[in-house]
Amino acid sequence: MSTGAKTARDWTRGHLDTLGWTSKAPATADAVLLAVSELVTNAHVHARSDAQLVLTWDTRCLHVAVHDSSPVLPVAQAPSAERLGGRGMFLVDALADTLRTRPCPDGKTVIACFRIPDERKN
Repeated sequence: MSTGAKTARDWTRGHLDTLGWTSKAPATADAVLLAVSELVTNAHVHARSDAQLVLTWDTRCLHVAVHDSSPVLPVAQAPSAERLGGRGMFLVDALADTLRTRPCPDGKTVIACFRIPDERKN
């Protein structure tokens, strides 16, 4: 499970390098990498499913889409000192410019969108 998240982060980092984000927007690149890690981990742990990761750059927003086979939609939970986990979606929601979940016939897709700081003004 942790190998899947690491592989997803490494693959994503390569694409962020190609876009130039790791040099011109390192904080945003770090936010994307953390979101990828959380979303892929959620697919493995909570959905007990493989994760399919797709990155799409439309010149305004980087769409990070993670699909799993569970129909159960994630719910962001407020942090609590009473439990160790359960902060992933809350964290992704705080990091991303937008976050949405789409039910699918074979599971769900969670999509987090990120803009580099200069483009957030558009």
